[in-house]
Amino acid sequence: MSRKNQRGAAGVGALLACVTAFGGAFASPAAAAPAHRPTPPPVSDFKGVNWADPRDNYAHDAVVPSGLSTADSYATTYAKSKAIIGGFSKLGANTVRLPVNPTSVNGPFWKSYRGAIDAATAKGFKVILGYWEADNAKDGKIDDQASWDRMWARITSAYVGNSKVYFEPMNEPFGYTAQEWTDIAAKWVTTHRNVPRDRVLIGGYKYSEDVKPVCADPRLKGVRLALHNYGFWHTDWTSVDQWKADFKSRIGDCASRTILDEFGASMTTGLDYNGPAGTSNEIAYIQAATDTIRELGLGSVYWPGLRNGDTYSLTTLQGTGTNLSLTVNNQSGLDRLHYAWKQ
Repeated sequence: MSRKNQRGAAGVGALLACVTAFGGAFASPAAAAPAHRPTPPPVSDFKGVNWADPRDNYAHDAVVPSGLSTADSYATTYAKSKAIIGGFSKLGANTVRLPVNPTSVNGPFWKSYRGAIDAATAKGFKVILGYWEADNAKDGKIDDQASWDRMWARITSAYVGNSKVYFEPMNEPFGYTAQEWTDIAAKWVTTHRNVPRDRVLIGGYKYSEDVKPVCADPRLKGVRLALHNYGFWHTDWTSVDQWKADFKSRIGDCASRTILDEFGASMTTGLDYNGPAGTSNEIAYIQAATDTIRELGLGSVYWPGLRNGDTYSLTTLQGTGTNLSLTVNNQSGLDRLHYAWKQ
């Protein structure tokens, strides 16, 4: 989002051929839709983290999650991702949200970047692929319609047959009115009618901050809703109850469809999220968020599970090459996630 810097460092219609050069262990998913669809999981089964580019996912070039490189092969990307996803699994997560943009998908990086997606789904993770606009735009609108269309055609062709992969047409569409955004979202759903609606996440209005207008649109019946909420939006709020009321006001009666796929606070500054809020808006906010997730049965994807240089990052990346691991930056923050996830 365009306000993310306030944290303090705080998506060719032709099918891609499966990657076979590295053998069955690295085979890409089949593009054909499954004959028998599994029962869609409830939103409460989305217990995840964002894996982000150090630049906050806004990039005009390829967006590259922390620890990966455009110079890496598919095999190396898969191996690195397997290690990092393994680290997320140890946190109790079963979902990862990854960024995509036209340069990443329509260009040469896509061949290797698929290794990250494939490694995650092989681990049993649900993968949310969300489009982010470029760093030289940041106007809350799709940068280039033709490139965006090609990107999503390529992504959905590759992964419509993998029930673990979910599609989020745009991250934080704040440049559009509610009507403009729901029109765009409805067109995406119609264009990609081969994608089951329960595998589509449509961001809320503005900074994905209010899902009610999307929830109310009959053209979007059956899609999941992506909500964002951050503590720095109200730095003077230190009441847990005030934060909880705010969260609920953004959801309305749409909790059964809502995934809070961005929320986070400082994890490298020593805050105790298990203690009293006192004068800390961040503690009050995290306690309210996790209380609300648990109470309403929301899906949730913390921002970020890993992002190099971000004080909000739940973990720090350790190691070199493909020998990678994660260390937890704030155990009390992880405790609160476990509480939200009923773990």
